[in-house]
Amino acid sequence: MSYPDGVLALVTGGASGIGAATAARLRADGVRVVTADLAPGADEKLDVTDPDATEALVAELGPVGILVHSAGIVGPAQPLTELGLDEWRKAFRVNVDGTFLMCRAVVPGMVRNGWGRIVTLASIAAKDGNPAQSAYSASKAAVVALTKSLGKELATTGVLVNAVAPAAVSTPMNADTDPAVLARSQALTPMGRFGTPEEIAELVAWLCSERVSFSTGAVYDASGGRASY
Repeated sequence: MSYPDGVLALVTGGASGIGAATAARLRADGVRVVTADLAPGADEKLDVTDPDATEALVAELGPVGILVHSAGIVGPAQPLTELGLDEWRKAFRVNVDGTFLMCRAVVPGMVRNGWGRIVTLASIAAKDGNPAQSAYSASKAAVVALTKSLGKELATTGVLVNAVAPAAVSTPMNADTDPAVLARSQALTPMGRFGTPEEIAELVAWLCSERVSFSTGAVYDASGGRASY
């Protein structure tokens, strides 16, 4: 892959899973990477739902040329009628507000520099609407719409904004997911298996690179054949 000399990548949710794999993949290409997460093991501790904290971190780091926003939660696997409003709001606060706040923090600097790459992590659930995961599915659909809107908004600035929509991936985020939900996802996947963080990281790294120049506001599936549109 090719990247601008000295470019800095900020990877949220970087302590584990897709975020950690992406950070490792970018570092292997010589990119300076800072990981941010609430979980131990990241370079910076960050609550992506905190507007002051997100702005402060970006200001402290200096120009961020690449944002990979991988921080997110699955939330409860419950029928909609049993889902509490607080649980619904938490999924949106982390998955949607977090995406909005991180993008808002990095976009001005990217636009000033005339170059930037933002990759958001959506989900196949945003397209399919997983049963008993209404909050997760709806919040990831919002991430897709936000990405499309921002990609169009910045289309002439040199800043490209794209989303990756994985099917189920073997990550710590799915450790507490209802086994029935995971089994359904695997059964719907023609490859018959879960993805790995490293497989998703390959796609993300490409979207962060200079090799991508005519794609923005797009959603890239990584679903083992499950995605149908």
